[in-house]
Amino acid sequence: MKILKLGSRGPDVKLIQSLLSKIGYNPGPIDGIYGPKTQQAVIAFQRNNNLLASGIVEDSTWQAFQVLLNGYSIYYVQRGDTIYNIARKFYTTAEAIITANPQITPNLIYIGQRLVVPYGIDIVFTDIDYTYDIMERNIFGLKARYPFLEIGTIGKSVLGRNLYYLRLGRGTREVSYNAAHHSLEWITSPLLMKFAENFLKAYATGKTIRGYNIRDIWNQSSIYIVPMVNPDGVDLVLNGLSPSNPYYNNLLQWNQTGQPFSEVWNANIRGVDLNRNYPASWEEAKAQEASLGIYGPGPTRYGGPSPLSEPESYAMVNFTRQHNFRMVLAYHSQGKVIYWNYLNLAPQVSLTIANIFSRVSGYAVADVPIVAAYAGYKDWFIKEYRRPGFTIEVGLGKNPLPISQFNTIYNDNEEILLLAPLL
Repeated sequence: MKILKLGSRGPDVKLIQSLLSKIGYNPGPIDGIYGPKTQQAVIAFQRNNNLLASGIVEDSTWQAFQVLLNGYSIYYVQRGDTIYNIARKFYTTAEAIITANPQITPNLIYIGQRLVVPYGIDIVFTDIDYTYDIMERNIFGLKARYPFLEIGTIGKSVLGRNLYYLRLGRGTREVSYNAAHHSLEWITSPLLMKFAENFLKAYATGKTIRGYNIRDIWNQSSIYIVPMVNPDGVDLVLNGLSPSNPYYNNLLQWNQTGQPFSEVWNANIRGVDLNRNYPASWEEAKAQEASLGIYGPGPTRYGGPSPLSEPESYAMVNFTRQHNFRMVLAYHSQGKVIYWNYLNLAPQVSLTIANIFSRVSGYAVADVPIVAAYAGYKDWFIKEYRRPGFTIEVGLGKNPLPISQFNTIYNDNEEILLLAPLL
């Protein structure tokens, strides 16, 4: 991790500001600017954790933060320990420790026994720029807390980043949700990750969400989540263009907008719009490009040299073909709208389901505008399987939507995510 100090800026600063706030320090606004207030919070943290109180986040302080960001510690049982006093020591609950360690007998722990001890804070932060690295850490943190969670990869991005999936449930009714085909729309990734965390927590504790019995959904259904389809693009938008990027010169040439990548780049790292790269009227989408001013790789709307030319879209198709999804949800932003059809090939039940989703979310049901009518993931799914597939556009405003909209977006969509496996 990079050294952070007074004057530093960026996603890493936001991350530690959010963490400090959650554990009882006051870093000031969570704005990604390392100012005097953040410096004082870091100094207080360092003093309380026997670190050099320099106000600089260097290796030893990063290591202390890293343990907290992972969401858990590895602890070896000492003489006189019980699950309950270990829980108090880590500001967590006995139930959380038991969930994370299904192999133990709670009343018969022994000296030297290795335990995963979750902290009493959530894993998924929802007030910061949600980078690939943060998501990856969150996935492994959730796996440590909830060992019954299945995680895996469906492939790799152009730059070799893992395209992760999470599976919630063990039932036969398979559905799939995905997010962040478009890099400016990264806010959809923490939406699905936060849903996964809340779902896992409710399953582990036997609680309901909005009146839905989570253990019943778990036993009946399997929800497969791909939380970030375009990690290279998200990294470009949130972390900026590094000279070490193998496409550095190309990207400078492809971005002819005169605006920073953080404001315009929706494509993958090769300048291909992944949601125009699927074999569903791909030729029609390609024919639109000249009228849209698209003549090759760039920030948006370029569908690539051929359908599934990109490893990300190819992985999504391959993953879908390996399953029996009765429904898919593709999350995008913005507009508060639900798109349900493709060339009138969607089954009639799709409109019924879209109207149900509309009622619980407040989002409108609409026809897809012509510039986005072809070659998307849900288009391909409907064409291939004649089953319900939906593109859900969350939030309102100009992409990238501010993270301040997250709570509203989550509240609007949680019931959709709970209902989909049941319909």
